[in-house]
Amino acid sequence: MRIDKFLKNSRIIKRRTVAKDACDGGRVKINDKTAKAGDEVTIGDIIEVQFGNRSQKVRVVDIKDNVQKKGAEDLYEILSED
Repeated sequence: MRIDKFLKNSRIIKRRTVAKDACDGGRVKINDKTAKAGDEVTIGDIIEVQFGNRSQKVRVVDIKDNVQKKGAEDLYEILSED
């Protein structure tokens, strides 16, 4: 699954266009490599997202195309928040 779509489905970032802009702006990393919006995410990948002056690091646990709001947090595990 594309990183921008995963960020939107998991509700880490609320809208896909914002997720795409974050990726293109260099604020998203997959396994310590700067990600582009079209990069693929697999189970076990570690994603780091910069939100202004804070960051969040998560591990991908599951990948689903259609997720309800209640199930969105089951797609990832939070490793750290700064």
